[in-house]
Amino acid sequence: MPDAKLLETFPNPAPQRDFVIAHTHHEFTSVCPMTGHPDFATITVRYTPEKTCVELKSLKIYFHAFRNEGIFFEAVTNKICDDLGAALLPRRLEIVSEWKARGGFTSVVTAVWTPKAQPARKRAR
Repeated sequence: MPDAKLLETFPNPAPQRDFVIAHTHHEFTSVCPMTGHPDFATITVRYTPEKTCVELKSLKIYFHAFRNEGIFFEAVTNKICDDLGAALLPRRLEIVSEWKARGGFTSVVTAVWTPKAQPARKRAR
């Protein structure tokens, strides 16, 4: 399973302001744990940073680490959401995974991370 430690961050250049960052990765792949066939998706990361932003090369390497993993769509989306949420502690984070058609179905899975929805812990200030 991809390690969240692959994700690197840098300081938010405008922490005084709410602004939205959206990154879309069009070549995400993982493996269906039932059939062993490849699954292809477009993953969009949309977040409002608090103190840090995700560095794109590290995000790409993290996404590529899923290539040989047998994992369901729902688990992929929620793992990315949990890992990025823990790494960034953003004001808000949404992950949308749009899966290419297989067997006549397309699937879209959305996971939302907010500081209020997470277990109580100290946030860096």
